[in-house]
Amino acid sequence: MSRTHMNTTPAAPSLAPARATAHEIARDLLAQLTAGEKLAMLHQHSPSIDRLGIAAFQTGTEGAHGVAWLGKATVFPQPVGLAATWDEELLERVGQAVGREVRAKNTENPSISLNVWAPVVNPLRHPLWGRNEEGFSEDPVLTGRLASAFCQGLRGSDPEVWQTTPTLKHFLGYNNEVDRNVSSTQLRARVLHEYELPAYSVPIADGAVGAVMLSYNLVNGMPAHVSDLVIEHLRQWPGGADLAIVTDAGAPKSLFTAEKYLPDAPSAYAAALHAGVDNFTDDGADSAPSIAYLEAALERDLISMDDVDTSVLRLLRLRAATGEFADGGFPAVSLSAEQARAHRELAREAAAKSVVVLANNAPSSGAGRSTAAPLLPLSATTKKLAVIGALGSHVLTDWYSGTPEYSVSLAAGLGGLYPDVVAVGGHDVVALRGIRTGAYLGTPGEKSSLAATSTSVGEEELFELQEWGQGEVTLRSKANGLLLTAGNDGYLYPSASRVGGWIVQETFRLHRDSAGAVRLQHVGTGKWVHIEAHTGSALLLPGDIEVADRFTLRIQENGVEAAARAAAAAEVAVVVVGNDPHLGGRETLDRTTLELSARDQELVRVVQEANPNTVLTIISSYPYALGELAQVPAILWSSHAGQELGHGLAAVMSGAVEPYGRLPQTWFAKDADLPDILDYDIISAGATYQYSAAEPLFPLGHGLNYAEVEYDELDVRDAGEQGLEVSLTVRNTGMRDVAELVQIYAAAPDHRFEFPRRLLLGHERVRLSSGEQRRVTIRVARERLATFSVTALRMLTEPGEYFILAGRSAADLRLSATLTLEGPASPQRQPRDTIRAEHFDAATGVELVPETRLAGTAISLSPGHTRAVAEYRNWACAPSGSGTLRVVKSDGGRVSLERAGAVGSWLPWATVSIPAGFEGAVELELPQHETAADIRLIVTGKLVVADFRLG
Repeated sequence: MSRTHMNTTPAAPSLAPARATAHEIARDLLAQLTAGEKLAMLHQHSPSIDRLGIAAFQTGTEGAHGVAWLGKATVFPQPVGLAATWDEELLERVGQAVGREVRAKNTENPSISLNVWAPVVNPLRHPLWGRNEEGFSEDPVLTGRLASAFCQGLRGSDPEVWQTTPTLKHFLGYNNEVDRNVSSTQLRARVLHEYELPAYSVPIADGAVGAVMLSYNLVNGMPAHVSDLVIEHLRQWPGGADLAIVTDAGAPKSLFTAEKYLPDAPSAYAAALHAGVDNFTDDGADSAPSIAYLEAALERDLISMDDVDTSVLRLLRLRAATGEFADGGFPAVSLSAEQARAHRELAREAAAKSVVVLANNAPSSGAGRSTAAPLLPLSATTKKLAVIGALGSHVLTDWYSGTPEYSVSLAAGLGGLYPDVVAVGGHDVVALRGIRTGAYLGTPGEKSSLAATSTSVGEEELFELQEWGQGEVTLRSKANGLLLTAGNDGYLYPSASRVGGWIVQETFRLHRDSAGAVRLQHVGTGKWVHIEAHTGSALLLPGDIEVADRFTLRIQENGVEAAARAAAAAEVAVVVVGNDPHLGGRETLDRTTLELSARDQELVRVVQEANPNTVLTIISSYPYALGELAQVPAILWSSHAGQELGHGLAAVMSGAVEPYGRLPQTWFAKDADLPDILDYDIISAGATYQYSAAEPLFPLGHGLNYAEVEYDELDVRDAGEQGLEVSLTVRNTGMRDVAELVQIYAAAPDHRFEFPRRLLLGHERVRLSSGEQRRVTIRVARERLATFSVTALRMLTEPGEYFILAGRSAADLRLSATLTLEGPASPQRQPRDTIRAEHFDAATGVELVPETRLAGTAISLSPGHTRAVAEYRNWACAPSGSGTLRVVKSDGGRVSLERAGAVGSWLPWATVSIPAGFEGAVELELPQHETAADIRLIVTGKLVVADFRLG
């Protein structure tokens, strides 16, 4: 995977190395700590130890796409936007800039941690996940590569002293917000090894990671914070043994409260420590409860001081790696004017490179398709543009964004390039007249509460009503341009510059009655807007809808009509739709649909009807299903791309920058194309680009250039230990230079196991001048073709025929070639082998559950099903005679074995009833049969089966 760029960022300042290794320093300090000092270090906020010169410390500075929550900082595109560049080198430079700003803030305030809680590497399995904006890609290896590059940047270029210590989030199987701390992610062996683990193992093996955060959810019925997967997998990877494992906020307490998995706090803390946790984030900055729980665990012999020492050593090593304990303390870093300017330029570069051109056609005429050129790039002679939609004039930030020094909207960005740019919000301007009082709600100033005191409508009584979907609206005062928000005193104030906060206070729902009147409900509190007697103030009251005042909603200015007028008067209309990152889908809230809001859909229709020269620009944290709106001639997508959003989009629209971005995840055509968000088995559910049979709206890797590129002469060679060499010719047949992203995929229809319909193997960015032709060779490790063998119990590249495909996306694959690989295959199942029940080839109605409280995985009947069926294929010969079945828990039930018969039938073979309370091995008598056949195990009742042996 190539890395080409124009370096606009000065080299990082040299950081003076410590005189001893981080491990040596950590071990020396550990030997001097008292037991109490060690325990205190296990909490997120650990106190100073003055006698040893150890400062107070906290794990965790947020830095997903810029330094968050610590004042002004450079804000880069959201991670899903950065991933749209498919550019590891760019992400490394962005990570380096973020790390440098963390260092500078630490120099100003040493309490700011150099342990950065970023990046999020959960693959984007499901586009309705509320935290889609925080991840990179639905492909786990692409996610891992991009994460590794970002971490390399955060770590910095000094080989001795880390600039910051990156933390991967969140291990493991976390892609839902609904019931996130009590739902169990079901990860069968193939999905675990092929889809979930690579996103973590790739950056960890690259040596750029200092810590890993665990996830809130359970995995196969066991909370991630006490799961044996940390020790079984993560700790076994190169570099994994030394990583500091941190908990997510409040997760330790959840172990014995919401999850009720452990009986009490000391048991929960002890189990987490044994499972690999080194640092507990609980009770905010108050470490006393956590220390008390750990002390109790020591008193009850649930943990030992050796366990504590192991974790403290990792935490000290994490701190020592940044030079904290070197002579003179932390190397001081400041952000020079030159570096600050370079970061702004880098943000602008990243914003432009993350833009994806989804569609680019000529506008249709009344008589049919026009023969004119595609709408983009905009003609150099274009003068008058209309930018329509609230997102065209505002730059929004998300929960993990920093505070930008400035921001450039799309309207402003285009305004710097074209002489006449008109911005129209597309929202209604309304007044609200209280039916009971006869007075209009008004807002004399941001420090004055909302009140109904005027019987006429002036500017103070007007509000911009913006609909965000799912019934949520915001009301922005025309008088001061600020949003209505709830104050701590229960009154409403026009004082918010943006929607924000952990619990949003700036949104309302309008409840219309049969007479056309509306009542206002504040979404954040669930309370109703009531007009207070005598003062007329708008007070939020609890209770049912009857406590709310009724209002007549007067539309002073119709936003749709204003949009149509502006579009008709422009040469080109740019209609901008999308989401507010705090609404509809975010941390704690999954989306419910891929659809744009009804208001946004109507806005797009009206604009295109008024002006065929319409560019649909989507600014969002996630994909949308566009339906008929996909026929708009030109469509672009950008994530919420930070302070340089407008410059980046405008540069691509104008053609000043060639399109560079490619989708890091599939845009599905409709909600019905998606499995349930809680179904993590991407194989059986037919999920992601790998297994979905749905025709996507836009596939993984999709993104258009402004010039055509032809593909030809594909050749694939097995170079042995060097892997596969995939060569092809690409030719730019257009009049503009391009930065083509050549993508290589694989398919294997006759694979022994169910191979992905498409599997991304590699990619390379190729810059081509107009008319240029180039031969490109991409090397692919054979291991990229590996699947997890449920018989060999490891990742294995099966011998056989593979189709190697080359093209522009997962669906636009211009070339194909076949390749036959040789080598050892998965062994067949043998009679008398002990087979773990979890290692099935296929299953229905099966729930993966803990074998014991804190170790192992077994199978049981999934709730809502009448029987659990697990298939075990590829037997070398027919088992017969005796067999055993190991049951680890029983509330009474039955286990049956069946063998495959003719044309899909199944033949009864053996059945055994298990009484309630039984634990242990059950003997089976297996009638003899002559030929090997697939076997399935059927569980009815409340049984937990760990393994079995046949013959």
